[in-house]
Amino acid sequence: MAARAPAGPGDAASAALDELSRNFTYWAPDAGNGSLSGEWYRRNQVHLFGVLLAILGNLVISISLNIQKYSHLQLAQQEHPRPYFKSVLWWVGIFLMAVGETGNFAAYGLAPITLIAPLGCMSVAGSAIISVMFLKENLRASDLLGMTFAFAGTYLLVNFAPNITQAVSARTIQYYFVGWQFLVYVILEILIFCILLYFLKRKGMTHMVILLTLVALLASLTVISVKAVSGMITFSVTNKTQLTYPIFYIMCIIMIASCVFQVKFLNQATKLYNTTAVVPVNHVFFTTSAITAGIIFYQEFRGAAFLTVFIYLFGCFLSFLGVFLVTRNQEKEHLQQSYIDFGDIPGKQTSDKIQPDSNGLSYGTLPDGSDSTKSQSGEKKEV
Repeated sequence: MAARAPAGPGDAASAALDELSRNFTYWAPDAGNGSLSGEWYRRNQVHLFGVLLAILGNLVISISLNIQKYSHLQLAQQEHPRPYFKSVLWWVGIFLMAVGETGNFAAYGLAPITLIAPLGCMSVAGSAIISVMFLKENLRASDLLGMTFAFAGTYLLVNFAPNITQAVSARTIQYYFVGWQFLVYVILEILIFCILLYFLKRKGMTHMVILLTLVALLASLTVISVKAVSGMITFSVTNKTQLTYPIFYIMCIIMIASCVFQVKFLNQATKLYNTTAVVPVNHVFFTTSAITAGIIFYQEFRGAAFLTVFIYLFGCFLSFLGVFLVTRNQEKEHLQQSYIDFGDIPGKQTSDKIQPDSNGLSYGTLPDGSDSTKSQSGEKKEV
């Protein structure tokens, strides 16, 4: 039998273009594996169910965040505000957040990490829509453009993410866990983590990039362990139980520990920097770390065509750009209010506002100390 000639660059490019054309074939009979074709749906039913769970989970999370924000606004308007954890509405938001995170957890067991992780942009886009509809916030042109980019990126991600279908059993996780690719990856992660932790703790460098890089390094372990635990639970339900293997409990410990320290560093970043700066940078760092973990640990892009990978990365870029546009300048708009907050003065509620006379000569300034002295003496008399 004659040996088959190796495929040249032209053949590889032609195959990639054929794959691309099939991915844009809609509802044609026997049209290959194009998006929205019958064959494509049959091959990706489980993945699509995972995508649906992830999108719904992220939308529920955005609803929960807006409900919690609304409860805080209601409490701030009260004359004697009570603690937020005594508000029923706040606990409804916490419950919905738990439901959304459960949906994301289940989605990792049904679809590849490289498909589920970037869908976090739907939470940001959904939160922007809900805040406009229910909290009566302003809808900016950048919001519409950002949501358009986020939806377009999501479409490309769903269509060009890896099409692998693997049963996540305990033996599979053990095999990947001792693979040389993952061991090298973990050693590099530990070295980078220790160096950044040294600069943070010893040198006192609290730059946002340092904090969010620590979060991203922990997030890679989180998504690996979450997919392992969720996949083994799914495998136990549909096939043979995997809960008797030690690797299941090792992954549970890694998942819990990485989540706890991830939240710790993320909270530190949100205390030091504006949320509008932290959210997009954290989304980019988290998604990049999760995709890298899925490629290295679960080898999700093995055998993928270059053009498919390129369009997938372009979809990630669109989702990143959409998140940046939606969160851009939001904090500045909230700060542009014509009142001064004296919530830290003793004897004043944190929600008290003082509105100076805009027609006066001393609006926003103190030309001499007479006004301030009078205001202080008047405050003492009132107390």
